Amino acid sequence: MAYKSCRPENFGAFVTRHENKLYRTALAIMGNAPDAEDVVQDTFLRAYAKAPEFETVEHEKAWLIRVTVNLCKSRLRTPWRKRTEPLLDSYPAKEPKQYELLEYVLALPPKYRAVIHLFYYEGYSVKDIANLTGQKESTVRSLLTRARQKLKSVLKEDDYESI
Repeated sequence: MAYKSCRPENFGAFVTRHENKLYRTALAIMGNAPDAEDVVQDTFLRAYAKAPEFETVEHEKAWLIRVTVNLCKSRLRTPWRKRTEPLLDSYPAKEPKQYELLEYVLALPPKYRAVIHLFYYEGYSVKDIANLTGQKESTVRSLLTRARQKLKSVLKEDDYESI
């Protein structure tokens, strides 16, 4: 039986259920709040207009994250995006060391930020990330390895102790 929770009468609850996860994902990839908010809004507009009938809640969540990741990639390809933004105070970090580590993560190129965020912060497996981003599992593993190496070299340069 098909599951469709983004019907107009349920849409407010649908948005409330997914907005934080989608925002964190978009913020990790985009690197700034205004772009992340725009991506999340566009994701919900797409869900309202043309979401499929979902089989399960997990299918719904996976579809939304995939749309979010794809919209982020599209926005990052635009020429005016060649700028950097400082880490926002609103990005989730409980301790100063975690905040500092998040700054390093957000300094990574977007393709690495996306897999790091989905793997470590959202708890997805390599297989799930491959499905969400439309990449091969081997590509996701390579991106994770390269991202970890980049972080390790930067952290070693700064004599950063492991958390």
